[in-house]
Amino acid sequence: MTKVHWIGSAPPSPLPSPPIPTRMPLCHARETPVNETIHSHIFPNGLVLVAEPMPALQSAAFTFLVPAGCAYDPTDRGGLSGFACELVLRGAGPRDSRQLVLDLDRLGVERSESIHDAHTGFGGVMLAEHLADALAIYADVLRRPHLPAEHLEAVRHVMVQEYQAVEDEPAQKVMIELRRRFYPNPWGRPCQGDLAAIHATSLDDIKSFYKRNYHAGGTILGVAGRFEWNDLVDTVGELFGDWPAGANGLADHAPCRIARDHLDYDSQQTQIGIAYPSVPYRDDRYFEAWGAVGVLSGGMSARLFTEVRERRGLCYSIYAVCHSLRHVGGVFCYAGTSAERAQETLDVTLGELTRLARGVEPSELDRLKARIKSALIMQQESSSARGTNIARDWHHLGRARSLDEVSRRIDALSCQSINGYLAANPPGDFTVVTLGPRPLEVPQ
Repeated sequence: MTKVHWIGSAPPSPLPSPPIPTRMPLCHARETPVNETIHSHIFPNGLVLVAEPMPALQSAAFTFLVPAGCAYDPTDRGGLSGFACELVLRGAGPRDSRQLVLDLDRLGVERSESIHDAHTGFGGVMLAEHLADALAIYADVLRRPHLPAEHLEAVRHVMVQEYQAVEDEPAQKVMIELRRRFYPNPWGRPCQGDLAAIHATSLDDIKSFYKRNYHAGGTILGVAGRFEWNDLVDTVGELFGDWPAGANGLADHAPCRIARDHLDYDSQQTQIGIAYPSVPYRDDRYFEAWGAVGVLSGGMSARLFTEVRERRGLCYSIYAVCHSLRHVGGVFCYAGTSAERAQETLDVTLGELTRLARGVEPSELDRLKARIKSALIMQQESSSARGTNIARDWHHLGRARSLDEVSRRIDALSCQSINGYLAANPPGDFTVVTLGPRPLEVPQ
């Protein structure tokens, strides 16, 4: 199992499926073709199924995005979403905790769990012939978990260890604190929660969170790989069609914030986090924003690596990435350096971010496109990556982009389009968080 906070043995014999609940009639369901290769189906209870056939593969993968992310944690119970994620997997339906693991292993399911701001994710990849049986097990996990009291303290120990792991990893900690200050509450909350809340969380807290947030309304199931679409719709309808719709929601994201902060940390190193506003994934200009950041960071020929690390030798690690919530986005930058060179590292990094507004060069764009095309080709060979991406696409866009569409958008990028975006949206309004032995001066 892999749990993420910010993603072969011989074929096992098929398992008998657990009892299947009565299927809800599909006559009122809404089905919409997303494009020539991706199918979607919205069940009457609000569950979204979006799927991409990849018939050349022998595998199939699924990703559930359940509206139970850390943004839904109560103010005094940070980390509650993580507790629920752990505990629903400690026995469900006819299986206790051990049998659940054994049955997933017999199917050859490589599984993962993840906590995001808006969702808790459950994913798996396996031989395509076992997809239906794996989905049946996860129907129990999501709909009929035991939430056993005898496992609460073991889960609490896991949560404490995950919290302490972040405290012992300064590079991760500075980026968590940067996000907390950049995004408005509750969207900047760390999914690890806080230690006092972890120790205070009770089984009743977890059960209440599960009841409020684990339901069909707002849940997205992404599937990719080898499958038959009509059979998949029938299977998902039988397993989840009568799952109660439920309802929950949070306020639209407020504008990002500008902040300056320093966190004392006894070390010979300084961690630097920088963020500035950008457009969200759903914005028509996102690919231009993303292309600009790709020129800035994303390879050893990119600007930040070349100027800050290679030419000046200021830091041992540096990068910048686009990040998007549904309605707001940001660019997050990190640099790790020695305390003695931290001020110069900050100054030069901010200088490179500011210089980006002058535009990108054709040679930089050519290198970016070559890197991205390689990544797209690799995605074509991964059912797991595609299942996750189309589910996230639906969350952001209400539809899923095919790899062909993404490829066309990348081909359409030009220096003129990127530079036009940068002229209208120059990097600025920086939020800066540093972690180290002494604060740095941040120019206005």
